[in-house]
Amino acid sequence: MAALPSLRRLLALRGNRFLAHRLLLSTATATTPNPPSPEAVIYNLHNLSNDSSRALAFFRRSAAAGQPVCSAAYNIMLRTLASDPSSAQRHFWPFLREMQEAGHSVDQGTYLAALASFKKASLSADYAALTAHYNKSREEAKGGTTTSAAAEAVRELDGADLDGKLGAIGLLPLTETAVAKVLRELRDHLTKALAFFRWAGRQQGYKHASVAYNAMARVLGREESMPEFWDLIQEMKAAGIHVDIDTYVKLSRNFQKRHMLKEAVELYELMMDGPFKPAQKDGPLIIRRISLAPSPDLDLVNRVVRKFEAVWNKKTKMLFDGIHRALTSNGRFDEAAEVVQRMRAQGHQPDNVTYSQLVYGLCKADKLDDARKVFDEMEAEGCIPDLKTWTMLIQGHCVAGDVDRALQYLTEMIDKNLDADADLLDVMVRGLCGHEKIDAAYTLFVEMVDKAHLRPWQGTYKRVINELLRIKKLDEALALLRSMKALRFPPFTEPFPPYIAKHGTVEDARDFLKALTVMNTCPAPAAYLHVLKSFFAEGRYSEAQDLLYKCPIHIRKHPHVSELFESIKVESAS
Repeated sequence: MAALPSLRRLLALRGNRFLAHRLLLSTATATTPNPPSPEAVIYNLHNLSNDSSRALAFFRRSAAAGQPVCSAAYNIMLRTLASDPSSAQRHFWPFLREMQEAGHSVDQGTYLAALASFKKASLSADYAALTAHYNKSREEAKGGTTTSAAAEAVRELDGADLDGKLGAIGLLPLTETAVAKVLRELRDHLTKALAFFRWAGRQQGYKHASVAYNAMARVLGREESMPEFWDLIQEMKAAGIHVDIDTYVKLSRNFQKRHMLKEAVELYELMMDGPFKPAQKDGPLIIRRISLAPSPDLDLVNRVVRKFEAVWNKKTKMLFDGIHRALTSNGRFDEAAEVVQRMRAQGHQPDNVTYSQLVYGLCKADKLDDARKVFDEMEAEGCIPDLKTWTMLIQGHCVAGDVDRALQYLTEMIDKNLDADADLLDVMVRGLCGHEKIDAAYTLFVEMVDKAHLRPWQGTYKRVINELLRIKKLDEALALLRSMKALRFPPFTEPFPPYIAKHGTVEDARDFLKALTVMNTCPAPAAYLHVLKSFFAEGRYSEAQDLLYKCPIHIRKHPHVSELFESIKVESAS
């Protein structure tokens, strides 16, 4: 065992985190009777998530040896099985039944991840079956399990003692699984969830351990409860309990999504100082998120870099790119150039990612000519600008207001046999609409969709339709509505009835309803009702009546339509 620390360092230096922890785990289990903690089981399953066979074998061994297999471990294993089409068909459903028998349920994250995997693998039957199973499980959970009853009692708590309410429910004697389930149901009631957690910790014969603490950490990991969150983390450290890797991943994603970047960095530092270190890619991904801010916090970037180097004893290409991105986004181009030099010295050649970041930073700093010169530098280096690099250049000119030159660069890019994508089309549409070039945006959109056969984003459709209606171009907006239908997008109908009722005619209303007709099938009654109500809102009762006469018989006799016109008769009579 004396050689173990040096072995750990050797493996860490090589970046082989997975092998190191497998070897350390096997050494630990061979020399000590104490089983690994729940955090260790989760960590190993997480590291094996790309190999469903080995992950399942490890899970089976852990369970057979009596090692702690908690709900998080079951959910990680289920996600892993769903991600492998062969395992999904052979092992997913038997494992899910086993999971249920052990008293664990599928969490929302696992459900959504499994659905995505089934959709990608075209496993439509499994997709439908899992949806039905999940919905049924949620309904059953509302039916009165002890944990649901306990959560409901806590939610209704008005200051009275918890002991009397919870003691009568049958939740006792407590288990960590039960506590975690109640906390999951109380995740939107922070103060009451923490009160329940403290109450449970005072019950005789029960003591919070990893599963319960991690469940509580997930509940508290939001902006309004950060002081309580970090107090809990300190409490866990004092008890020798670690944040498990699954909890870390969920919390880190949430912090980054909510722009809680300081908290994301502090959590990263905590994990890097512990035994269950995040993957190498995590540090660069956090830096990338920091770099997307209007003014990236370079102190946070440096903290991530220092912790990364201290653990891995190197800089990866992803890390160099993250540092470079933060510097260029802050306009510190000389320092960014030095980073590229150090990157080259360590054997990493700048690529389209590196140059795209420089182009973005130069455009952000309004150095548009310098941004274009980067393309010449790239080609001299043998790195051909790709679609992303061109998109950065074009977007920079759009943001700066030079949409004419942006269009020139778009033409130049297409001349170089690069096809635009939905992202670039959206960039151009935003730029043109933002500078009141609505006709140009519409023409470009139609060219790209109808002639270049590009499939745009639904949001781009909505943007152009709204802008066309704003400048009273109804015919063009209706053409895009028909185009949406042809590409099987949900039709964007909301702005049409109010516009037609205010500015249009009965024939315009009929054209709108015809645009919604599919295979000679009329639109739903709700569409007709929306148009009729809009005419009523503008006080155009005669136009509404004229439109009604031209509607199909089942619409004229529809009870809601009849009720609408009856209300006008009543008002007129009074």
